[in-house]
Parts: sequence; C-alpha cells; structure tokens
Amino acid sequence: MKGLVLLGLAVVALAAGAGVAQPVVPAVFVLGDSTLDVGNNNYLPGEDVPRANVPFYGIDFPGAAKPTGRFSNGYNIADYIAKNLGFERSPLAYLVLKSRNYLIPSALTRGVSYASAGAGILDSTNAGNNIPLSKQVRYFASTKAEMEAAWGTRKVSMLLAKSFFLLGIGSNDLFQTNPKSPAEVAALYATLVSNYSTAITDLYGLGARKFGIINVGPVGCVPRVRILNVTGACNDALNLYAAGLAAAVKSALTTLAPKLPGFAYSLADSFAASQAIFSNPQSIGFVSSDSACCGSGRLGAEGPCIKNATLCGNRDTYFFWDSVHSTQRAAELGADGVFNGPAQLTTPISFKQLAYNI
Repeated sequence: MKGLVLLGLAVVALAAGAGVAQPVVPAVFVLGDSTLDVGNNNYLPGEDVPRANVPFYGIDFPGAAKPTGRFSNGYNIADYIAKNLGFERSPLAYLVLKSRNYLIPSALTRGVSYASAGAGILDSTNAGNNIPLSKQVRYFASTKAEMEAAWGTRKVSMLLAKSFFLLGIGSNDLFQTNPKSPAEVAALYATLVSNYSTAITDLYGLGARKFGIINVGPVGCVPRVRILNVTGACNDALNLYAAGLAAAVKSALTTLAPKLPGFAYSLADSFAASQAIFSNPQSIGFVSSDSACCGSGRLGAEGPCIKNATLCGNRDTYFFWDSVHSTQRAAELGADGVFNGPAQLTTPISFKQLAYNI
C-alpha cells in the first residue's frame, strides 16, 4: 500500500503546479485549524492566541516574502486546494475581510476562510484563543444572510450548492486530551464525532453540498511530540488515538451521507499520505521528515520559529516547517495528492471528482 501511495505522490510531484485556467466552482469556504488558517488569528485579541505574524513565517510566500498569518514558509494546503480549483490561492480570512468591509464581494466571487489556529471540534479546545468550529459555522451563517441581502436567496442557494467547502480539524482536540481507559477513548470519539457531524449537518442546512474533508493525520509524529521521546520516535499512543478518530469520522460520514439528499463528500486520508512519506521521504525529495526547518534545539522543536531561529538551507527538502506544521512544499504535495493522486488517499471519490461532479 505504501509503495502505491508513494508512486502516486511521485507522479503528482511531477505535475504539481500545473493548475487550471478557470475556477471550476464559484467559491471556496474554508473551516478548520492552523493547517488552513490564512490570517484570522492575527485579528483575535489575547497574548495566548497562536499567530504566525512574525518572520520567518511567510519567507517564501509568493510575491511578498512576509508573514501572512499562515503557519508555513509560504502557502498552506488550503492555498493549494484553491489553486487546484482554479483560484489564485485560498480565499481571504473572514476577519480580514470584515476589517476591509469586503466580506460579501469576496463571498460571492471567491469565498471566505473561517479557519483558526488552535481551533478544535470542541469549544473547550484552547478555549478563548481561537475561533472554534461551532463559531466558524455561525460566522458562515451570518455571511450567508448578508449574501442573501445583497444578491437574493435563490442566487445564493445556487452558488452555495456548487461551491467547495473545505474542512480540516480535530488534531488540537487530541493534543488537549489524555484518555486513561478504553471507555474514556470511546467517549472522546463519540463526543468529537457528534459535534463534527452537527457542524457538517448545520452547513448542509445552510446550503453547502460539496464537502472536501481532510481527516486527522499522525499527530504523534510532529517534531513537538517527537522530542518528548528520548529516541525521537513518534508517539504511537497518540497516533492510535488519531487513527481511531479518523476511522470514526469515516464511519460517521458513511452513515450521514444517505440522510442528506444532494450531499457529496471526499474524505482525505492524511494517515496514508503522511505515513508513506515518513517511511521513505527521499523518494519524493525530502531529506527530513522528523525535524522542523525553522526552530531551535533538538529536531528544531525546542524553540519557536522566529527571526533569530535556525533556518534550514533548502526548505523544499523538509516536510515540517515549524514544530507542528508542514512546509509549503509538503502542503503542495498533500493538496495535489488528494486532488489528483492515487485512489488510496481519498474516499469515496477524490477532491477533483467532487469539484467536477465526476
């Protein structure tokens, strides 16, 4: 299986960046955590809010080497999903658009990103320092009401039904919990899946029909977790929790889909893609899949990614940018993999098939 996935990713790597000439959907709406955030957290108050608003973040951002709020050296996976859909990059952050009084023009022509670093499926995850999933859904509901006031209910309904809803969340919930028994693990999954299903159902009720969902990956392999092990190995227990949650979400979607007429989805398997890369990073051009490119100390994960941090020489050869998040190159490969890559990475269809109604 890993060999097939790696072969698919290698082919994708050769084709990465080709893009499409015209958007294939009218807009993209993004909900999730720091893997998708494009600047919302820069507008949240509080010293403990996670932000990517200092160098070296954004050092490779196309056209302007500066921090943008993305937890990356450049683009993140939301940007590359949007590029595969025919847009220049991810839609702007909701709070950015609100500050510029440009929310509705963007929503009607390009979309909106509600993603927030540190956010979880549960409101209690990093409470007070992010926009939790439930509030992101409420922000979308408010956006829709303003869209309808400007453009009319029927036109907005048609636009939303054809738009692409990108979701990626759940890792922070796992970082924040430490279940002690099988019963506590089962209870955690039940709560997370229930809340996630409610959010998806609420979005459906607001007019969303196409859902591209990025499932949780091997969070026990990020550098910040690896340094807690004297050998630098992955935390197998945390990965088992993540795999269990991923399976529970997959099962829940299978049950939910028949109940929602017109509902279509593609679920990306982050485990398959990441584990294949971790097992043989050199096969697709990475020299490191366990250390942060930007940071300090062991595995580059003992200090933050700031201007006086240690920076790796070739950022395209590192999987991890900081102690948690992927590099621009890894995000590009991941996005192209779920859009154009091998069938093992998505179920029941690919992001491309979802977007093109194939």
